Amino acid sequence: MPTPSRRLHAVRLAAVLAAAVPAAHAIVVRGTVSSPLGTPIPGSRVQLIQGRRSVAIAITAADGTFEIRSTLSGRFVLLTGGGRALTPLVANISRDFYGGPTDVVTRNVTLEATTLNESVTVTTSGIPTPIQQLTAPVTFVSRDDLATRTGISDELRQSPGVTLVQSGQLGGITSMFVRGGDSDANKVLIDGIPAGDVGGGFDFGLVSTTGLSNQGNNGPAGELYRGPNSALFGSDAAASVLNLTTPRGTSTRPVLVYSGDGGNFHTYRNEATLSGTHTRYDYLAAFSRLNSSNSIPEDEFHAVTTAANLGAALPANSLIRFTFRNTDSAQGVPGPRDFFGISANQKQADQDLYSGITLENRLAGNWHNLVRYGIARKREQFFTFTPVGTLSDDGSTYLGLTKTIIGANGYQVAGASPIAYAGDYPQRYDQVSNRDELYYQSDYTFPHHIAALFGFRYENERGAFRFPLYATNEDLQRTNFQYTLQVQGDITNRVFYSLGGAIEKNHLYGLRGTPRLGLAYVPVRPGYKLFHGTRLRANFSRGVLEPSLAVQFSSLYASLAAAGDPAAIAAYRVTQPNAEESRTYDLGVDQNILHEKLVLKAGYFHNEFDHQFEYISPAALQQYFGIADASSLANLFGAYTNSLTFRTQGFEGELQYQPLQRLFVHAGYTYLAPIVQQSFSTDALQAAGATTNPLFPNLPIGATSPLVGQRPFRRPPNSGFFAVQYTGTRFTAAFKGAMSGKSDDSTFLSTDLLLPNRNLDHGFAKLDLNFTYAANRYFSVFTQLDNLLSQQHIGPIGYTSLPFTVRAGLKIRIGGD
Repeated sequence: MPTPSRRLHAVRLAAVLAAAVPAAHAIVVRGTVSSPLGTPIPGSRVQLIQGRRSVAIAITAADGTFEIRSTLSGRFVLLTGGGRALTPLVANISRDFYGGPTDVVTRNVTLEATTLNESVTVTTSGIPTPIQQLTAPVTFVSRDDLATRTGISDELRQSPGVTLVQSGQLGGITSMFVRGGDSDANKVLIDGIPAGDVGGGFDFGLVSTTGLSNQGNNGPAGELYRGPNSALFGSDAAASVLNLTTPRGTSTRPVLVYSGDGGNFHTYRNEATLSGTHTRYDYLAAFSRLNSSNSIPEDEFHAVTTAANLGAALPANSLIRFTFRNTDSAQGVPGPRDFFGISANQKQADQDLYSGITLENRLAGNWHNLVRYGIARKREQFFTFTPVGTLSDDGSTYLGLTKTIIGANGYQVAGASPIAYAGDYPQRYDQVSNRDELYYQSDYTFPHHIAALFGFRYENERGAFRFPLYATNEDLQRTNFQYTLQVQGDITNRVFYSLGGAIEKNHLYGLRGTPRLGLAYVPVRPGYKLFHGTRLRANFSRGVLEPSLAVQFSSLYASLAAAGDPAAIAAYRVTQPNAEESRTYDLGVDQNILHEKLVLKAGYFHNEFDHQFEYISPAALQQYFGIADASSLANLFGAYTNSLTFRTQGFEGELQYQPLQRLFVHAGYTYLAPIVQQSFSTDALQAAGATTNPLFPNLPIGATSPLVGQRPFRRPPNSGFFAVQYTGTRFTAAFKGAMSGKSDDSTFLSTDLLLPNRNLDHGFAKLDLNFTYAANRYFSVFTQLDNLLSQQHIGPIGYTSLPFTVRAGLKIRIGGD
């Protein structure tokens, strides 16, 4: 007969076995709930939600950890709130995820004090990090802000330190200058895939909001890191990094969203998005077409954009994801019509494709591995069909109408500008820029809040340039490697650090090291008192930029080699194009006021841009290299050299204010003080004398490059932005503006049509307004009004910007949860 102790043991064993049976077929969700500064929050209520019901609940332990089990499988979200924190924190709804009957899923949760800021970024360090722990400045591009836009350029202007310059109207080439850096010094990623040309150039005017705008709880559409970050992202991240992400499907039932709108200048747009989830899989596919005649002749534009994001949750806490984005566009290129008086008969066509597949795995919640293979395929064709204008007396050039050109500095000239060279037409040139990239990352979170990251990047870049008129037929291939090591963490949730660097072996310029060091300190934690919540930060980083196709093909080395003159290369010690380099020192302070209803941010930056490329004329090359016999350079139109150095420093200020639950105010100001320190351009050669216009004999002018002591072109010393947004249950509205002061530039014309560089480009204030009214969850109407003041000097001198435009349309939603 069993003894009482044996019976008790049998009961306990049966209970254990009974509990073990369902556990073997249960999803397990584990994680940690913490504050934005990384402090664990005990006592938080974590609910596992499936559909509209809570299927399991857990309460976080003293160290903020939780574990939830459920015998169900499918799509889930975590609803987290409460807890014993120093200040009240807003409930958090996580992104949805799939959990199978035997999956162990790790989901860490960060609770914010308000909804004023996005929570987490990965662009700064490669590891998800709350923005309050960052050591460098990051700006988010919200998906909601893109809901009524056709492109992203105007939303990028809503960031300190950022200037967007669009040469023309809708679809015109749009360049971004960050903190005074060159327009090709920005690393642009689409779903983590490098999207710039070989050498970093990127046209923001062709980026549609299709596949980027609002689709459920998918985080921001973009993250803009201001500063060099070649330590993590390699070559071309010399001034900033912008990562755009395609949303993924979230609804358990398919949802189709159609949007259609039209406006003045024969503008219309149609867009459709299909998304959803099914068991382990999520999917999103989007398509749009945009057409516009713009406001000047020969400037029609159309773009067709296709985007897709397909994901599958795999066993063992793994995820595989495929992304695709393609844009086919064509636009008339009238040129600087303010100079010509007529439109050139030209066209540019672009085909840009970015695609990649990513495999991620997380072991035991601490060890994360990622492998990504991505491709970029970019084609550009430029056509000049027939020359326009009047043939010059010597028969060499077609000239436009006689026009008076007036700069923002008050100087003016009159004359006929050259439009095209005489010759056989039609003419065409093609440019190809392809890239294949393999990236591997492994990061591990150790105890005591220390995380280490190792990364490896392999790039295979190919480029081609075809210009039959000049018998140009160039091809190149570059194979680049990079190794990255980084450590980040915190001390007592007050001091945050990030230390790392990379060694890159570039096919063209060899080995380069790019260190990065960041520190942040929180002397006063957020709280109820007036000024509780202070964060100080400091950052140092270096960046590198590889030469573009145009620079490599038109470098002095390549030009002398093509002329068959190796003796000149040896005699004048001419080398292959080298790396452009940058380094940044960054200091800042963030101050919370009124319990994070009001946030003030201020920062100082000091940048050095060394060995930058500039275009130098044959006369300047002869003068600089001391060439007596110019036969080696007789047939050159000019060449590029690493001879430009400039410095930028400045102040950034930013305000975020939420006086009411539905009202948000955002504003910023940037003061930029750039100066050219070294230049060997024609206009900087003292021995040869700087270029002057006979109308202004005492004013040296930089024709193709800025002069020493002046500002680099198209970098305004004063710029700012503001946004006032109201978000109601049915009605939303936003009033936004971007302002810029005058900037230095050149007309890039012949001597008698040159104007002094100083403050040549006009300042402007671009004001936009949009409204949305949702009749119900299935139907809404909207309108977007741009450039309310109808200012037409928003672009550089010579280019006419779009006047006031209006678009109105509707959105229809079918299906979904």
